[in-house]
Amino acid sequence: MLISALSKKRMPALLLAVALAAAATGATRARAADETSSDADWQSWTANANVTDVASLQRGARDFAGYCLGCHSLEYERWSRLAKDLSIPEALLVKDLIPPGEKPTGYIISPMIPADAEKWFGKAPPDLSLIARARGTDYLYQYLKTFYVDSSRATGANNLAFPQSAMPDVVSPLEGLKVPVYKSVETEGPDGKKVQEQIFDHFKQIAPGRMTPQQYDQFVHDVVNFLDYVGDPQRALRQAMGIWVILFLLAFSWLAWLLKREFWKDVK
Repeated sequence: MLISALSKKRMPALLLAVALAAAATGATRARAADETSSDADWQSWTANANVTDVASLQRGARDFAGYCLGCHSLEYERWSRLAKDLSIPEALLVKDLIPPGEKPTGYIISPMIPADAEKWFGKAPPDLSLIARARGTDYLYQYLKTFYVDSSRATGANNLAFPQSAMPDVVSPLEGLKVPVYKSVETEGPDGKKVQEQIFDHFKQIAPGRMTPQQYDQFVHDVVNFLDYVGDPQRALRQAMGIWVILFLLAFSWLAWLLKREFWKDVK
């Protein structure tokens, strides 16, 4: 419902063309990566973030509000700015995204009280406004895809990308539950003796989620894409304007060369 209503908003022709081309390229890369990658190669997984893919950003905003906003804020982003950049009508913004009691002009703030968060998780969940710029989109993608069941942890979950993470696996209803499977590899220790080392090999699914693996990959991609946009909301506009700036400079340089040639044509 959200995406269908938002798609009625028109984007500038140039930005739309760039978005479609980049989205097609990103989808091709993602499919190629899925076909060749494995769980053991999780550190090579890439997010293929594309902040010009407005449909993906809209889905990411929806999913962030549904699964992340309960704990994490975006204190440098206003709801009204998000709605403007992502072509979201204000009525739809208020109905489907903004928590009750909040105003469109307000910042995107989690309702969780920091003192309660410290009591429950040991620390307050971080603000995610700049997380994509600080840690990178690939890290966020890997983080959201490498949660696993760990009964030794208070939250019942652990993470390959961020071991001992205090964050519960809130996306397990979507992805399902999985456990890591390790393999023994013989390595040489500091003293030159052979030792057996346990190396991560793959995940084993022990309970299904509501989404297929492909749907969950898209979900993670959209959320990471949205966080990438939040870290630099002006990037898409800046990139679109950059094309025209380069064209202007080329045209101006050509005109300057013609003018120089005219002035100096009689100089020997």
